[in-house]
Amino acid sequence: MNILFLERGKLWSYGLPDGLRDLGHNVKMSGPVEEGRLIRLLTSFKPNLLISVGWGLDHTKSKQRMVRKLATQFKIPLVYWSTEDPNFTKVFTLPLLRRMKPDHTFTISEKTAKKFKKMGYAADFLDYGYHPKVHFRTKIRAKYQTDIAVIANAYPDVLRKYPKLYRRQSLRILVHPLLKHGFRIDFYGRNWSRMKPFLGRSIPKSSIKGHIPYKKVNEVFSSAKIVLGLQNYTDMLTQRTFETLGSEGFFLTSDTPAVRALLKPGRDVVVSSSPIQTLEKVRYYLKHEKERERIRLNGRRAIAKHTYTERAKFLLYVLQKKGLLK
Repeated sequence: MNILFLERGKLWSYGLPDGLRDLGHNVKMSGPVEEGRLIRLLTSFKPNLLISVGWGLDHTKSKQRMVRKLATQFKIPLVYWSTEDPNFTKVFTLPLLRRMKPDHTFTISEKTAKKFKKMGYAADFLDYGYHPKVHFRTKIRAKYQTDIAVIANAYPDVLRKYPKLYRRQSLRILVHPLLKHGFRIDFYGRNWSRMKPFLGRSIPKSSIKGHIPYKKVNEVFSSAKIVLGLQNYTDMLTQRTFETLGSEGFFLTSDTPAVRALLKPGRDVVVSSSPIQTLEKVRYYLKHEKERERIRLNGRRAIAKHTYTERAKFLLYVLQKKGLLK
């Protein structure tokens, strides 16, 4: 069938769309979500399903209402995959659900999915994943070769507004002690130059690498000896967790129940619950290449079934079961 993603950027052009393509479906990105453009696409492409994802430039109130109007007019099921729960559920997701009225909502938060159901919304849990065509091991690239790397946006405004978010603690455990003791970390992503209030010191300018294209990220995972993985919640895993392990990167992350539910520390991943532990483990694993190799290969095996192809199968199964798709 034909599936149209309401997406203008690159991030959600990969992953789940690739998984749907693996299952034989024809998937297209809409580009900027504008009424005229959408009407032309709905008329010419004739999608059997519309999918909206996350929180992007096109998620304005008026566009959310417009998407609902066109989905109703053209009689096409509309699905929303919420990737901002649970921190932004009240301020963003729930208002979106009231305006856009998706026929079914998927969310990366299992607890939020249950909450939505209690509120009367058709909802299910759909976690992040990885795709072997995007997240795979490459040769070490000299451009990205380093001892330690972080691939994430810094989000200083979010950290300031939500001081209880676990990500602050994850930064304190993983990043702060290494900077304090003079370890070089290459930071890929936006706004790391604004993180002094949260890290206690400025990051050296030479270590701030800025934005990296999504399809280049696996080259960093493959070229860094250690990839630091920040976690946002104790009961959920970040997108980068699946992508790093899928790319066979050596992953050092926060010691949380969610990490332990999927991965075995010391076998598939290395975890830290304190700044002292982070220092000890970084010093140890930088010296022990064979152990790094063993753990990163095990990490890839541990998440083998968590592909976006499997996520796509589940999404379509739910929609068929609900009678939204034939």
